[in-house]
Amino acid sequence: MTTESQQDPRTSVAPVLLGGAAVSVGAGVVLAGLGAVVSGAPAAYGAIVGAGLVVVVFALGSLAVDAVATVAPGLALVVALTTYLLQVVLTGVGFLALDRSGALGETLAAGWVAAGAVVGTLSWVVLQIALTTRLRIPAYALTAAAPSGADDHRTPASGAARAGDR
Repeated sequence: MTTESQQDPRTSVAPVLLGGAAVSVGAGVVLAGLGAVVSGAPAAYGAIVGAGLVVVVFALGSLAVDAVATVAPGLALVVALTTYLLQVVLTGVGFLALDRSGALGETLAAGWVAAGAVVGTLSWVVLQIALTTRLRIPAYALTAAAPSGADDHRTPASGAARAGDR
């Protein structure tokens, strides 16, 4: 007699998403503190904006890939690659919007915005890899066992029957 597993084989993306966001925001805050000491308020604001941009773009990408992987796992790779391309484009659009708004240079130090984006990206990716490798994701889902009266379509003379007896 076997007992049916009560575990849900699906794994939530929430711990990975929240962990990546928290570490990226934390790294941005540390960088902002460093920027404030070294170069003043525009550097601090720039580091926060750069890290914040990365957190928003990566969170949206992770949620999109998770949603598709839950509904249609076969499309997950295609959506992940497309999402990566869109993340790069959205980050570029964010930098372009900051540049055209006139905020870079006066309110935000451009170098510190870039540094915030780089530090946010590296911290997100490193933590996401570490957390994802620790997730318990089943390679396959077990199906219900065959009823006890079900015929075994192997014949006694077949190799499959003999191999199963070993």
